[in-house]
Amino acid sequence: MLTPFLRGGGYHFRETSKEPMIKTILPAPARLAAAFLAAALLSVSLAHAQERRERREHERERFQTPHWVFDDRFHHNHYYPAVGYALDVLPTGNLVVNFRSGRFWFRSGVWFQQAGPRFVVVRPPVGVLVPVLPPAYSTVYIGGVPYYYANDVYYVQQPGGYAVAEPPMAASQNPPPPSPEPGSAAAPGSAGNWYYCESAKAYYPYVTECKEGWRSVPATPPPAR
Repeated sequence: MLTPFLRGGGYHFRETSKEPMIKTILPAPARLAAAFLAAALLSVSLAHAQERRERREHERERFQTPHWVFDDRFHHNHYYPAVGYALDVLPTGNLVVNFRSGRFWFRSGVWFQQAGPRFVVVRPPVGVLVPVLPPAYSTVYIGGVPYYYANDVYYVQQPGGYAVAEPPMAASQNPPPPSPEPGSAAAPGSAGNWYYCESAKAYYPYVTECKEGWRSVPATPPPAR
């Protein structure tokens, strides 16, 4: 830095070092502490970055195993366990579905059946009915009819819920002008329809199993008091 000084009746400037001023403003112990703190923060930041990289690698390796299938049809872009994959315990929040002489468990677009002590991922039979769609699905149209697609399974809306349908011959994600907007179908408990089980005398999701099948009823909120 330049420091003014008086000589010969005038002011002159000379270059001086910043080091003495820095030493005056920041003593050596404080500089050491600041350097230590900066090094510690850098170390923590690098550790977090490494942890994030390892977590991403773990997820990538998990979904690259044969147990997982990536479904990108109709831009669905979701991973699902492969058919035939077996679990010792069903995932929580599953829905019990009785169909003909069989029993199925449905969870987030994945269907299970019991095989001995384990539960195996299966393809659902055509016609089996569920009261709710998978939480992630793509809507496709054929002949003006909307189909709801997830995990290589097509659903159509039926009284009481959504039935597994035969795969259509050709499908498009472009809705025809008179068709309802995708996602307009009401979910259980919404302002459209509720789903009632006669044998249990209760509505979905307060019961998750209905042996005779769900009955779709208009949503009727209790009268205001």
